[in-house]
Amino acid sequence: NTFLAATKGIAGVLGNSYALIADAIESTTDIASSFIVWGGLKISALPPDADHPYGHGKAEPLAAVVVSLTLIAAAIVIVIQSVREIVTPHHAPEPFTLVVLILTVVTKESLFRFVFRVAQDVNSIALKSDAWHHRSDAITSAAAFIGISVALIGGTGYESADDWAALFASSIIVFNAYRILRPAINEVMDAAPPSEVENSIRQAAQQVKGVIALEKCFLRKMGFSYYVDIHVTVDGTLSVRRGHDIARQVKQTIRTSHPNVAEVLVHIEPSDLLHE
Repeated sequence: NTFLAATKGIAGVLGNSYALIADAIESTTDIASSFIVWGGLKISALPPDADHPYGHGKAEPLAAVVVSLTLIAAAIVIVIQSVREIVTPHHAPEPFTLVVLILTVVTKESLFRFVFRVAQDVNSIALKSDAWHHRSDAITSAAAFIGISVALIGGTGYESADDWAALFASSIIVFNAYRILRPAINEVMDAAPPSEVENSIRQAAQQVKGVIALEKCFLRKMGFSYYVDIHVTVDGTLSVRRGHDIARQVKQTIRTSHPNVAEVLVHIEPSDLLHE
């Protein structure tokens, strides 16, 4: 990211292309966002302690929130500068800037695919935000390529085409920032995960011998892990010891079948269904 930001910034200044300079600004925010994501992941991986009995997992979605806000801030800077360049007469961009943009698109799209694949493997919203940051950079570079091409082909009167391209790219950046921000905030607010996750956990619990039915099943995501609160209905005539054994087996079954579940709190509910 540092190399790309420097290359695009120098090429943008020497090549009279604000679209390329805007692209360099976006790459610069990539540097900061990568450090933020790295820090968030490091903190979220810390074990629980006396002050954080549920661990430090919230640092991960908080990092994603910060990254999305940096994307929005970068987009605002690009909009302001693009409008300024549009209303100010200037020379058309130099042809060599197109080569820089092609290399940028290829590099950034490759980074997006790699980081996003890792993010899916570890189920990290922060890494997904970083991946989309790379995709945003690829989009702004592609938009700049189109704008500069129009300016070069159109000639006189089309000098600001790359500035319009930068303006368009900023809207794409904001859209991607929103895509990152919404799930990150949901995770911070302990929103329910996808229904298929809950259904899978319910199916695992129902396999335990002695479980008659399941009532409530609440899940929340903390970093890379899930915490589960589940209400299990058992025969009301069972001893406390037997009910405890069933609860322990439910917990073990869920954690064995779902390695990403860090903790399961099982509440036993009595039922007389077997004796009616």
